[in-house]
Amino acid sequence: MMDLTGKLLIAMPGMGDPRFERSVIFLCSHGEDGAMGLIVNKPADLNVATLLEQLEISATSASAARAPVRLGGPVEMARGFVLHSPDYAGKLQSLKVSDAFTMTATLDILEDIARDSGPARAVLMLGYSGWGPGQLEAEIADNGWLTAEADPDIVFGSRDEDKWEAALKSLGIDALLLSASAGHA
Repeated sequence: MMDLTGKLLIAMPGMGDPRFERSVIFLCSHGEDGAMGLIVNKPADLNVATLLEQLEISATSASAARAPVRLGGPVEMARGFVLHSPDYAGKLQSLKVSDAFTMTATLDILEDIARDSGPARAVLMLGYSGWGPGQLEAEIADNGWLTAEADPDIVFGSRDEDKWEAALKSLGIDALLLSASAGHA
């Protein structure tokens, strides 16, 4: 059983599901029970300021308030997740995914981000992407996804529209040379 926890999934061209077209997904967990990940490059029609306002959290940090919110995936889209650098641990619960990434899904991190006392680097998502047992492995075997090491500079630093090509480049692949059809030897 492969464990892809803490890795990136990169959508292949022609994967057939428009929700995941050109997606880069950070896998927060992967095991026998399935997988859970967050799309890090699909902007939602929402920014942090609007989200904080809806949650009645007052923001004192202008830069945090302007940050975009992303669509983490099609499951539980009203639920928020923050993928962030390991310099921050939530008061309630944070999941250390790897040495470079931690995930927090509790309200306290939003309050801390609003006060500029949150993590140094973070991406906020609504919803997540989930797979049942064996489903992700089957999609990878069917050439739906490539896997790569999760580089914090790609996840946190790149512009959303550049993350897919940056993730491919981390594997030495030029996006222009990728074909939507693949063969099996």
